[in-house]
Amino acid sequence: MRLNHLGAAALALCWTQLGWSATLPTDLKWESNDTDPVYADPAAQRGGTFRTFMTSFPLTLRNYGPDANGAFAGYMRENRLPLLASHPDTGNPIPMLANQWAFGADHKTMYFRINPKARWSDGVPVSADDFLFTLKMLRSKQINAPWYNNYYSTQIVDVIKFDDHTLAITSGSEKSREDLLDSLPFSPEPSHAITLDDNWVREYNWKVLPVTGPYQLSEVKKGKSVTFSRIPEWWGNDERYFQHRFNPDRIQIKVLRDLNIAWQHFLRGELDTFGLVIPNWWHDKTKTPEFDKGYINRIWFYTQTPQSPSGLYLNIDDPLLSDLNVRLGIQYALNIDKMLSTLLRGDYQRLNNYGSGQGDFTNNALKARPFDPALARDYFAKAGFTKAGPEGILQDAKGRSLSLNVIYTTSEHSQRLTLLREEAKKAGLNLELNLMDASAGFKAMLEKKHQSAWMAWSTGRYPAYWEYFHKVNAHKPQTNNIMNIDDDAITALVEQYDKEFDFAKKAELSRQIQARLYELASFVPTYQVPYTREGAWRWIKLPKEIATTKSEVLYWPLDGFNSGYSYGGLFWIDETVKKETLNAIKQGTRYPQVNIRDTRYLQP
Repeated sequence: MRLNHLGAAALALCWTQLGWSATLPTDLKWESNDTDPVYADPAAQRGGTFRTFMTSFPLTLRNYGPDANGAFAGYMRENRLPLLASHPDTGNPIPMLANQWAFGADHKTMYFRINPKARWSDGVPVSADDFLFTLKMLRSKQINAPWYNNYYSTQIVDVIKFDDHTLAITSGSEKSREDLLDSLPFSPEPSHAITLDDNWVREYNWKVLPVTGPYQLSEVKKGKSVTFSRIPEWWGNDERYFQHRFNPDRIQIKVLRDLNIAWQHFLRGELDTFGLVIPNWWHDKTKTPEFDKGYINRIWFYTQTPQSPSGLYLNIDDPLLSDLNVRLGIQYALNIDKMLSTLLRGDYQRLNNYGSGQGDFTNNALKARPFDPALARDYFAKAGFTKAGPEGILQDAKGRSLSLNVIYTTSEHSQRLTLLREEAKKAGLNLELNLMDASAGFKAMLEKKHQSAWMAWSTGRYPAYWEYFHKVNAHKPQTNNIMNIDDDAITALVEQYDKEFDFAKKAELSRQIQARLYELASFVPTYQVPYTREGAWRWIKLPKEIATTKSEVLYWPLDGFNSGYSYGGLFWIDETVKKETLNAIKQGTRYPQVNIRDTRYLQP
């Protein structure tokens, strides 16, 4: 090996592979953040069991590989802390596993110093070796996760170890500080607890691994419940932005497949909180003695969170939907505005684009196509659907009916989709509604076995496009390109977006990407909800400031960093108030009703 002919990055990589340590640059300007305001409440009490629910049992406990991207993944992933997160009010980076960081002169590399206190839940220190292993793991074909294989080969191209607590992570292209902070400080896997081989997917499907967050999975009752227990003497207890957070001793998540059954559990005090964003739940279902007598509080809290791309996702690989005219017709055949004004009581707002609330990255010039049955029929006619069949549904010359199968996973949305189905008939379109279990439905979407999907992706501070729109992720299972977009124009824009260093130019590319998606007409935007509404038994307490500007929900027991911001784990259980309340129920004692509508962060 002729070391003098190797570049610095290659040399460092060789050192790493040989088990040696690279040389840390001497001109780094190390940063930290111990001055931003804390947002937890010192009055918070530790203890008790927080009882919540999910509508389906997870298909795996793995963080990667087949079926690992369902709703339950949030609980698993948020107990694996990243190096950094963002403060929910200031937006500044704050320490997580790392307590110091620096930016390289190449605009590609960030340097991190791992907090020496950081431990896995089995007591093993977190080290730079965990990040080296994670990069190797996420590039491995053995985990059967094509998206991660690609991302951690092209977007994150190197991890360099300097010592046990110091490392560098390098991007595949030059990026702004904001971009580097958003993309590089990933979460590690426990290198000491994982063996990679060809049987990894099967062997680790239900294996409980060590974590760095405050809760360890402690009990799994298949098909019934999952329980997390707080780690005794968790290493982060005294860290500035972790103090007075993550307060329950246990988090019990029951499987209750029907929301109405879950509601009855909640009214009996068997669940501690319940989401009330759905209008009829907030306006009608809360008219019960439990709310009337002040046992359960209602809170409506406006936020300034980026809004998810909620809508109907059309699978372009489907023979019917491969025709742009059909997709355009569908856009005009869905009476979203009537659904919003009637069933949803005007509580939700129309979404015009692929998400919103991300500043200049949102293309506000785009407006959702309105309900227009005549225009929809014009587009359907261009696709060959000109004859009226049974119930007025259009047919083509071969007698094929204009019918769209819609997979959805929330029973409460049945009424919404039924309204859209009846209205779509005016345009000659039939909607076949297919309610599925949440895990099975999402699996069908990832396997690309759907014709269309009624759903929403989570989002972060800035839009992510590569996994959803790049053609490399089309026509293959277990990727997030569920629309199977295989478009050279949008792929080129996405590649430019990922490489663009100038933040203003990056925002312009984002707007262009959204404009091209609008032209492709594969996504029908539906609505946005810039608030959270929740009910909670009066023994579940919140800080005086209730929540942060970026709190997606009020009673999320974990950190929330998957949203881009560290906002969660602020509530606690007051056991004294719980006993008092349960006695009051037996005696028929009333409390003043608590109905809070907090608009301090309401955006005009």
